Amino acid sequence: MFLDDAVEAAMREARERMELFPVALLERIVLDTPTPPDFKGAVTSRGDGVRIIAEIKRSSPSRGAIREDVSVASTVSAYLRGGASAVSVLTCAYRFGGSMGDLARATSAARVPVLRKDFITEPYQVLEARARGASAVLLIAAALDAERIRELTEYAAGLGMECLVEVHSAGDVGKALEGGAEIIGINNRDLRTLEVDLGTTGRVMPYIPPGTVVVSESGVTGREQVKRLEDMGVDAVLIGEALMRAEDPVMKIRELLGEVDERCGSRSVE
Repeated sequence: MFLDDAVEAAMREARERMELFPVALLERIVLDTPTPPDFKGAVTSRGDGVRIIAEIKRSSPSRGAIREDVSVASTVSAYLRGGASAVSVLTCAYRFGGSMGDLARATSAARVPVLRKDFITEPYQVLEARARGASAVLLIAAALDAERIRELTEYAAGLGMECLVEVHSAGDVGKALEGGAEIIGINNRDLRTLEVDLGTTGRVMPYIPPGTVVVSESGVTGREQVKRLEDMGVDAVLIGEALMRAEDPVMKIRELLGEVDERCGSRSVE
């Protein structure tokens, strides 16, 4: 299955990086860098509209190449001008074409929190994200047990970071909460089949207790969908492919936020 293969590939990539960037080196780097921006605060809605987490995503396992030659710095700049509250970066090389270099370039360009999205199962992957400036990391409940989620969440907190714990079902929510998750991402894409169903967010929301920050992920392309998710009580929406394919990501984000009408057209930002 894709998820199992992706986790294995991510672990292999991490072991290779560990040879070049051992733990002791990364720990020294972290000691010399300031605490990153507050991810949870940035993606929490305060009754004034849903937040947008804009993603850097070169390729997709289900759709193939999106923008393999993307300029991370210029794209992040466009995202911020559009009004994104946070940036997400896919760092997995397997089927996504990402890298830790993409993460470093994004954190250098962004004045907002940056989320590292990958198939994280080891503390080393959290540490290397922090050393490159990330504010948060993604943990996938389907790939971890509750004890491991708690271990990684606590380790991240010790580094001044937060975790977005991704779920796809009520069972995943139970695991995430048992693991101490305070920010839950509902993935509308089933990582085992790669099929997308926006109804997933509505089905899973009732299992998440009030006070939990909720992010809806995958499958969102337009304002109508964002408004529907906002009405459900979602705090933020993570959007990748629709922004990466947009001719003008600045105007696309403003459209998604309801600040401009999608019929107004777009202008080039590069």
